[in-house]
Amino acid sequence: MATHSELAEEGAIQIVIIKTTGDKILSQPLADIGGKGLFTKEIDEALINCEIDIAVHSMKDVPTYLPEKTILPCNLQREDVRDAFISLSAASVADLPAGSTVGTASLRRKSQLLHKYPSLNVLENFRGNVQTRLRKLNEGAVQATLLALAGLKRLNMTENVTSILSTDEMLPAVAQGAIGIACRSNDDKMANYIASLNHEETRLAVASERAFLETLDGSCRTPIAGYAYKDEDGNCIFKGLVASPDGTRVLETSRKGLYAHEDMVMMGKDAGKELLSRAGPGFFGRALMDLLIF
Repeated sequence: MATHSELAEEGAIQIVIIKTTGDKILSQPLADIGGKGLFTKEIDEALINCEIDIAVHSMKDVPTYLPEKTILPCNLQREDVRDAFISLSAASVADLPAGSTVGTASLRRKSQLLHKYPSLNVLENFRGNVQTRLRKLNEGAVQATLLALAGLKRLNMTENVTSILSTDEMLPAVAQGAIGIACRSNDDKMANYIASLNHEETRLAVASERAFLETLDGSCRTPIAGYAYKDEDGNCIFKGLVASPDGTRVLETSRKGLYAHEDMVMMGKDAGKELLSRAGPGFFGRALMDLLIF
């Protein structure tokens, strides 16, 4: 509205709320529901069917391929990528007594948590919106939980945060904290509108991380984490991780290069190839969902 005055007129923009499969099915772990795009499919269909003009996604929910006839040229400036630790009884993960139960629906969080703290228990199907998860915590179903700090900030619920995990403690999900805006590929008008919202540094980081994920996709149905960021010298640092779901094995790698699209995409792909090679064919076990949504 600030950039395009015609959009500031009353009624020029209508927000359509769409519930997706991932929002509706809360009784099962996401990995058991199967399929891709659990949090995007219905929104993409509305876009393709011209029921909406632009689609707003949490980028970590977006599969590595986009539906035909759509493009995603815009990322908003990234929110904090870190994970938050929330507990009523412990100041940090390290302070949790052995045998404590941590609730998380994310295999990425579970595997990294158990790798560092094997004495903890993880309640896997800990799903629902933030309010539901906090209620379960308050009722004593678990002693702690982990949530994306970005979501808590956007919901103005950071007062619930006990402590924040550094990216060294818990590497984020690919594209965590980033919002993406898609439109139809033949809609130049909408592409022009959303171009004014694009934050290029974020878009490049997300492209690097998604290239990493795409390289692992199909072969790597396992917990994945990836994070690209700009260092103080203006270079790109990329960190990637894959793990066994029980946390007994964690493989990590990193890259450094120019903060430019082609270089960063190559870094992500190269890091993915390295981890595939190091992991070997037996590493990934039974077919799990590729967990890009975590």
